[in-house]
Amino acid sequence: MIMSTPTSSNTVQNYLSLVKFSHTIFAMPFAMIGFFMAVLKTGHSFHWLTLVLVVLCMVFARSAAMAFNRWLDVEFDKRNPRTAKREIPAGIITPRNALFFIIVNCVLFMATTYFINPICFFLSPIALIVVLGYSYTKRFTALCHMVLGVGLSLAPIGAYLAVTGEFALLPVLVSVLVLCWVSGFDIIYALQDEEFDKSQQLHSVPTWLGKAGALRFSEGLHIVAGIVVISIGFLGHFSWLFWMGAAVFIAMLIAQHRLVKPNDLSKVNIAFMTTNGIASVVFAVFAIADMFIFRTEIAETLTSLFQ
Repeated sequence: MIMSTPTSSNTVQNYLSLVKFSHTIFAMPFAMIGFFMAVLKTGHSFHWLTLVLVVLCMVFARSAAMAFNRWLDVEFDKRNPRTAKREIPAGIITPRNALFFIIVNCVLFMATTYFINPICFFLSPIALIVVLGYSYTKRFTALCHMVLGVGLSLAPIGAYLAVTGEFALLPVLVSVLVLCWVSGFDIIYALQDEEFDKSQQLHSVPTWLGKAGALRFSEGLHIVAGIVVISIGFLGHFSWLFWMGAAVFIAMLIAQHRLVKPNDLSKVNIAFMTTNGIASVVFAVFAIADMFIFRTEIAETLTSLFQ
């Protein structure tokens, strides 16, 4: 009998699956908005190294947070039919190796912030406490989704700080947008586990308010997200490209609520991955393109050419 052994490529795939690397599509575009907002709206210089360090911070922090969530919840995941095949409960990755992976990513995250600037380095432990601490919150509060939202909302303000070293209203508003948007769609995703969470005495908005109430709560958060998008457009003096991206973003918020009903959860995954993936990428592309095309120095150059 020929016995198969795991290859390095399989190992990499297993860890990418463990941290749901494809879900980076949610926060990374907003980190890019924060980065280019700092460069194009404040006059700070663009540096490739800073951009690379920001991307690495995103990857390390998110990998640590997602792996920690899987490591901490392994006993619950074993008992939940929806999650029993995940890498740790299925024995594909051992808890010990997962914990080592988490520690390495935490160290790499903090080390990377050290090479950005002092404020990012000093704030890095707080960021880790937030993104790792989310995993505990479902044990005592139905507002755990909001903590997840806070964790992902650190992406745009963190990227802005990496460039400027200081806070500002506009990137903070982008973070508020991410907070409301992520919290809202995480509530929709949690609908799938309402009965299981109740049986395990875990907390979530669906276990607190029921499916219909949870969807209304999510709708409220997404209405706020839409209002914040519009506020960013006006306060940031954006032009038509931004508004096109904003229109797609808001349309995707509406679409996911039309897809998911209290008595029909068959399209939860489409609502979670497809609509939100489109929303984040399209909005970021149009917002960044707007900042590139309509930034002050380009506008002034074009004006002088046609005088």
